[in-house]
Amino acid sequence: MATNSIHTVPHDNRWANEREGASRASAVFDTQAEAVEAARQTAQREKLEHVIHGRDGEIRERNSYGNDPAPPKG
Repeated sequence: MATNSIHTVPHDNRWANEREGASRASAVFDTQAEAVEAARQTAQREKLEHVIHGRDGEIRERNSYGNDPAPPKG
């Protein structure tokens, strides 16, 4: 997992955005869509990786907006 990433995760029947390594959520939202949009904007602005988790905690999607260590070829 990248050291500079922001995760959208379930949080007490709501959704939170957490920076990797932080001790608490940076923001909490009522819906996953709101949390994803806020985290996407932050990730794009700060050139981070955005990791979206499902309600079960499993990773559903990853998006890199910065220095991708392994960019796709072609």
